[in-house]
Amino acid sequence: MMGVLNHLSTLLLLSLLPPALSHVVDKFSDVPQCKTFFLKETTPNLPGILVGGTVQNQNRYKPICQLFNNTYRFATLYDTTNRIPVFSAYTFSGKEVGRPSQSWMMEPQLEGVVEEEMKNQSVVKKRNNNEDIRFQAVNKDYDNNTLGLEKGHLFPCSYAPDNDTKKSTFTLTNAVPQESSFNKGSWKTMECRVRKALELNCKDNNNKIKAYVVTGAVPSSSNKLNNRVNIPDLLWTAYCCYNNTKNWTVGAYWGENRNGNGNILNLETLGELEAKLNQSYNGTVKVFHDNCPRNITVRVNKRTREETESECVEK
Repeated sequence: MMGVLNHLSTLLLLSLLPPALSHVVDKFSDVPQCKTFFLKETTPNLPGILVGGTVQNQNRYKPICQLFNNTYRFATLYDTTNRIPVFSAYTFSGKEVGRPSQSWMMEPQLEGVVEEEMKNQSVVKKRNNNEDIRFQAVNKDYDNNTLGLEKGHLFPCSYAPDNDTKKSTFTLTNAVPQESSFNKGSWKTMECRVRKALELNCKDNNNKIKAYVVTGAVPSSSNKLNNRVNIPDLLWTAYCCYNNTKNWTVGAYWGENRNGNGNILNLETLGELEAKLNQSYNGTVKVFHDNCPRNITVRVNKRTREETESECVEK
């Protein structure tokens, strides 16, 4: 009984935190800095999940304004039933070389722990009176699995502009069980191609790179890791920017979460991706604000495209 009362008291305290500090929120728009991760401050439209910026099932889906070292780094919509993110949204402004030494973190507030930032699992469990982690994945779910699955970033570490942002991507609320050869093969090649395209084509009037990216996962009907964490059927990503030549740069990719034997993912239009996602969400999906064109892909000259793609293919 005392444990229940303590948990209720924690949830009450959590509800009293001001929106500027609390980063598990009712709406992404509750935190001004969080809105900036979305083109025109407009969140994706996913029927039955997120419509007009409002979560349809607030007990299951949790908007997270991902906070690390007192700075909001990106935004994630998290599914506490499947224990995987629906999507992560972030801006790309160029990358910093290198990969940090960072243990995987988690979201304390999903467990009712009053902490303003992502923390290591041991910290969350200790501050939750050593109770089991219920509403998100844990390291043990992935450890020593025999399915060839690993933690696959939605917001890639390789897209981050500084070391702290790189570290912030190592939260289990930003990861899904991803087939290892897919993660290290065709998905990694795709991430490189997208990064190159944004570096070449998304410079603003101040000659600085600025692009919007959303990366998501379509859950399977019942396939689970450790009988807890949904293994998604499909991963997808889309990007959009308006550059200093007054042109839109837009593109999308998707791939099945299985051994792809190094297959190269095809560059698609935003409209084609949304049509693909319509099949999974049984309604009209919109990844970006209406201003982002649905029928074009990134435009670069043939030689530049060939040089860029050759750099990203595993040798």
